[in-house]
Amino acid sequence: MRALSLAARLLAWTAVSAALLWGAVRWRHGGGAPFPDRAGEPILPASALLKVADLPAPPGNVAAARDGRIFLTFHPEGHPEIKVAEWKDGRAVPFPDAAFQQPRDPGAWFDTPLSLRIDAKDRLWVLDHGSHGFTVPRLLAFDLHIDHLEHEYWFPREIAGRGSMLNDFAISPDGRKIYIADSSIFANSGAIIVYDVETRTARRLLDGDRSVQAMPYLPRVRGRDMQFFGAFAIRPNVDSIALDRHGLWLYYGAVTSDVLWRIRTQDLDDPALSPEQLSARVETFARKTMSDGITVDWEDEVYLTDPEHDAIHRIDRHGEQVTLLRDERLRWPDGIGFGPDGWVYVTCSALHEILLGGEAAVRRGAPYQLWRFRAGVLGVPGQ
Repeated sequence: MRALSLAARLLAWTAVSAALLWGAVRWRHGGGAPFPDRAGEPILPASALLKVADLPAPPGNVAAARDGRIFLTFHPEGHPEIKVAEWKDGRAVPFPDAAFQQPRDPGAWFDTPLSLRIDAKDRLWVLDHGSHGFTVPRLLAFDLHIDHLEHEYWFPREIAGRGSMLNDFAISPDGRKIYIADSSIFANSGAIIVYDVETRTARRLLDGDRSVQAMPYLPRVRGRDMQFFGAFAIRPNVDSIALDRHGLWLYYGAVTSDVLWRIRTQDLDDPALSPEQLSARVETFARKTMSDGITVDWEDEVYLTDPEHDAIHRIDRHGEQVTLLRDERLRWPDGIGFGPDGWVYVTCSALHEILLGGEAAVRRGAPYQLWRFRAGVLGVPGQ
């Protein structure tokens, strides 16, 4: 009887602890109001959306070089065997080679890369968030003339600690500065990280500032609330991040923020500004939809992917938004970037179908697509 009583007490204690933990998680990460619907009728016909590739696993981001080479990541949430690939001769070829896709010692390798961009010196930069900071986040650059690793930086814990998520980034036109969005889903403290390529130093800025934090909206994609176990809403902090053509303004926003913010890069680059002074330099640029990927064209118009409405929007220099495309083939439009000849490339990761679903969910959702369209304006290839 004593053993039974002890077991009952342990069971009750476990149930109470689980309930308290569930309540704490829901208080910090759960719930939320519906996102404001700012999507409109598309101005481009469905025929403008052209398929580039059918892929066996969900793609993350895409970068198209000036010479037409196309590079992409496979989304870490799909647990891919190939992490970074070049789309070549109708198939995804591991980049720079197969050995880089798995752990090895010695030698550099990919852990959980998501974003990639190409700079003016034809270097492919790959940002690896290090399993949300539980390994070590790092930044790698490959010389595309010889497909060789030429730069690698491991972020220290004070810059990108456990629970961080170095999600996306933008490269200055001269290739000397890289501006990184820390979405920090688990640590729940967004920030902008500025990395100096020449000095190999990084600074963490706007940490926890309202402009880098998610707003309490609950994402809903194709009828599914993006909330797990009724307690944890998928609400990344700052994610969308891009520079204008001349590198003067940085545009950024959280996935579930209804504001697209901007700040001058000269302010971000100024170490003399205090956190309070830097925060005061942030400007509200426009109201936006839920957003994920982002790019900017030569006329400084901002393009945003919108998973909630299967859409791609454009915001002009005055902050006015139009919907370019809205099509059910855009299953969670994710990464977006310009290539040569005015093509805009966009990946569809179908995250609402695969999150926490394992290999079976990935197989059910295949194939996944890489699309492209022309918006009538040029942009910087690889950005």
